[in-house]
Amino acid sequence: MDYKTRKRLSLLILLVGLPLYIIAAVSIVNWLDRPPIWAEFLVYVGLGIVWALPFRKVFRGVGQPDPAERERGPEGPRDSTDR
Repeated sequence: MDYKTRKRLSLLILLVGLPLYIIAAVSIVNWLDRPPIWAEFLVYVGLGIVWALPFRKVFRGVGQPDPAERERGPEGPRDSTDR
């Protein structure tokens, strides 16, 4: 997957998908009729880990500079005539 695509997709996941997932997680805990605090904590920790597992590859390396930009440098690709 292209770096720009991963960056845009990760932003979409964080801005749209995560709030929807939070609403779903709170709804699940409310459906359980408010369990003891330790059980509620474990449910939230478990759900907090589970949401990120499918998106590991999308988020990996997004905070780093674009690898293609690093290879060609800030001026663009080098030619054999640029010496």
